[in-house]
Amino acid sequence: MDVKIEASWKSALKTEFSQSYFGQAALHIKTEKAQGKTIYPPGSLIFNAFNTTPFDKVKVVILGQDPYHGAGQAHGLCFSVQPGVAPPPSLINIFKELQDDIGIPVPAHGNLTHWAEQGVFLLNASLTVRAGEPMSHAKIGWAPFTDAVIKTISDKKEHVVFLLWGKFAQEKSVLINQSKHLILRAAHPSPLSAHAGFLGCKHFSKTNEYLVKHGIDPIDWRLS
Repeated sequence: MDVKIEASWKSALKTEFSQSYFGQAALHIKTEKAQGKTIYPPGSLIFNAFNTTPFDKVKVVILGQDPYHGAGQAHGLCFSVQPGVAPPPSLINIFKELQDDIGIPVPAHGNLTHWAEQGVFLLNASLTVRAGEPMSHAKIGWAPFTDAVIKTISDKKEHVVFLLWGKFAQEKSVLINQSKHLILRAAHPSPLSAHAGFLGCKHFSKTNEYLVKHGIDPIDWRLS
């Protein structure tokens, strides 16, 4: 796998790309493609989160589980969909909470690139998935890589807000130094669990309050 990744990430993660698990993930994807399997997102967008949000610019981390597995949806930013694709149910609930929390009208699209460009790092724990098969790449080698990414952010930066939605994401809190970062936890925004604590969590306003308190520009959560 040809890793085209933004320079500050390449420097911060330089030891990870030579690890055996990274090569394992690359080989797995190459093998499946040779077998005619469809992999999402397309190769050029696998590291889109890294390329859109340089390491030096990370202010907020939102952690997803794995990419959308439908045609044309995934583009390397967790919860986000490509232009022209209807927002999936979890993203609709994120927009509902955004509206209730800080009064931003529900946008007409689900492309979160504007957040990523401001320092919201939209990371999936698995960076790829087979078409129509959720979690199909959960064990091919991505987990140790993305765990290392989270730990690197924790170790090398300070005053980052981690939004951990759902049990899977919250298990990653062990990788984060809570004495110098803020962790906000809530239920997953999925329709199955959003009413169990995601809706009403006010994470968007809490994130900006924390950033401003530490002299960091807040996030403009509007999507143009």
